[in-house]
Amino acid sequence: MNKPLIVIFTAIGLDAAGIGLIFPILPRLLQEVTHTENIAPYIGIMTALHALMQFIFAPVLGALSDNLGRRPVLLISLAGAAINYLVMAFAPELWMLLLGRAIAGLTSANVSVAMAYITDISAEDTRARRFGLFSATFGIGFIIGPVLGGLLGDQWLRLPFIAAAVLNACNMLLAFFVLPESRTPAREKIELAALNPLRPLGWVLSMKGLLPVILVFFILSATGEAYGTCWALWGFDTFQWNGLWIGLSLGAFGVCQTVVQALLPGPAAKRLGERGAVVVGIACACLALLAMAFASQGWIVFAIMPVFALGGIGTPAFQALASRQVDPARQGQLQGVLTSAVSLASIIGPLAFSTFYLTVQKAWPGAIWLSVVVIYVIAVPLVLLGTRAARPAQAATA
Repeated sequence: MNKPLIVIFTAIGLDAAGIGLIFPILPRLLQEVTHTENIAPYIGIMTALHALMQFIFAPVLGALSDNLGRRPVLLISLAGAAINYLVMAFAPELWMLLLGRAIAGLTSANVSVAMAYITDISAEDTRARRFGLFSATFGIGFIIGPVLGGLLGDQWLRLPFIAAAVLNACNMLLAFFVLPESRTPAREKIELAALNPLRPLGWVLSMKGLLPVILVFFILSATGEAYGTCWALWGFDTFQWNGLWIGLSLGAFGVCQTVVQALLPGPAAKRLGERGAVVVGIACACLALLAMAFASQGWIVFAIMPVFALGGIGTPAFQALASRQVDPARQGQLQGVLTSAVSLASIIGPLAFSTFYLTVQKAWPGAIWLSVVVIYVIAVPLVLLGTRAARPAQAATA
C-alpha cells in the first residue's frame, strides 16, 4: 500500500475511533460538568449535534476540496480535530463540550474528502477493493474507539481526549510531510445550491413510490442510533459497568457486526431472498433486544452478541432491494438520498431515544430496547409493501 493511502486510511480510522471513544465516558463526563444525574437528554443532544454537523458540512468540505484541493482541506480538518480534542480534555463547562462536539462533527465530515482522494489516485479496477478497505478501516476504528475510551477513561476521565488529540496531531504531521495533492484544484466559484444537504430529498417527494423505501431505510438507520445513545447509560444503570466494560461490550458488538456484514449478506440474500434476509435480520435483532431488555446479568449481553449481529444482514439486503426500485440512470440520486436518510436518522434518533430513556431510566432501563423492537415491528409491513414491485419506478424516467 502506498504512503498516501496509509495516511488516508489512518485519518478515517481516527475519525471512527473519535466517534466511538466518547461513548463509554460520556455519562460520567456530563455528570461532572452538569452536576445532575439526569444526563440522558444531554447525551442525545451531543450525539445529534455531531451528526448534524456532519450532515451540513460533508457536501461543503467535498466542494471545497474540488475547488481548493484535497490536501489543504484534509490538513485543516486534522488540525481542527487535534485542537478540538485538546479543548474538550480540559473543558469545565457544558457549552464548551457542546462546541467541541460540534467541531468534531465538522472535522469528521472530511470522510467525503477522503473518499474523493481515494477515487483520484485509484484506477477503476482497484477502487472497489480500496473502498472495501475504507469501510474495514472505519469499522476497526469504531471497535478500538470505545475500548480505548473506556480503558483510559477509568484512569482519568479526560485522558481519552488527550490521546485522541495526540493521535490526530501525529496524523496531521504525517499528512503534511507525506501526503501529495491528488488533483489540480478547479479554482472555480462554488455553486451554493450544491452545498444544500436537503437538495436530494426533493427528488424523493416527486416519486411517491419511493417514499416507503426511504422511510424503511430511515427507520433501520434510526434504530441503530439507540445503541450509541443509550448503551453506556443502560450498562451502568443495569449492571453497574465501568468505562472498560462498556467499551468492551461496544467493541464486542463492533467485531461481531463487522464479521457478519463482511461475510453473510450475500449468502443470506441468495438463500433467503432479499426480502427474506431483511425480515430475518429484523427478527434476529428483535430477539437479541428482548433478551437485553430482561437481562439481569452482564454476561447475557456478550452471549447474545452473535444473534444481535445477525441483524446486520438486513440493511445491505434492503439496499439491494431499494436499488431495483429505480432505473440505472437514477442510481446515483438514490444513493445520495439514502445517505441523506442516514444522516437525518443520526440527528433525530439520538434525541428521541435519549428522551424516552429518561422517562424509563429509574423504573426499567431495559425498556429502551423494547421501544426499538416496536419500531422494528412497524418497519416489517413497510418492507413487504414498499418492495412488492422489484422493478424501477416508472416515474423516475418521466
